Amino acid sequence: MKPHLLLAALACCLATSMLAAEPSADKAEKTGNKEARLQHVVAFKFKSTATKDQIKQVETAFRDLQKKIPEIRKFEWGTNNSPEGNNKGCTHAFILTFGSEKDRDIYLPHPAHKEFGKLVGPLLEDVFVIDYWARD
Repeated sequence: MKPHLLLAALACCLATSMLAAEPSADKAEKTGNKEARLQHVVAFKFKSTATKDQIKQVETAFRDLQKKIPEIRKFEWGTNNSPEGNNKGCTHAFILTFGSEKDRDIYLPHPAHKEFGKLVGPLLEDVFVIDYWARD
């Protein structure tokens, strides 16, 4: 085999192996795979002055965002029950699932999300947010 053809074949094999090693969620997003899951995790630490009724209102309003923002594929939430004591005062966790970064980027400035921020903002002492591509 001629050297330039051998180099071309090796380059093709290398490119193919690099694509095969690409993380599955990133690859899924690029190909439009419906299984891609971008997880948007939010944890709230409420001020000590927040009442149970105010917190309940926040829980309901956050859950209702899924009805107003179609890009939210899935919504789940719960309250901390970890015995480890590492929650740094956060009591509520919310996980929103998006199919792409574009969907998440539509959610962030969405008027319904902004309105929710006005409700919850004055009640929070702290908030933690992290986004990640779910991997199996």
